[in-house]
Amino acid sequence: MQNNIKFLRRSKEYDLTQEQLAKELRVSRSTVSHLERGGEVSGVVVLRVANFFNKDPREIFFTNDVG
Repeated sequence: MQNNIKFLRRSKEYDLTQEQLAKELRVSRSTVSHLERGGEVSGVVVLRVANFFNKDPREIFFTNDVG
């Protein structure tokens, strides 16, 4: 699943390491890495990410091949 988590995490507004974001989301660093590589995760994690970045999940998680 394509997403822009790495972009958000490294933005000037947040400037977080994977470890810092993992702590905020209450997941492991490897889960954050998995997310950034486009791996699938539970709906709970998707909602945690969206809430943390104060965005609609559709603004973070998207696919280019919807047609």
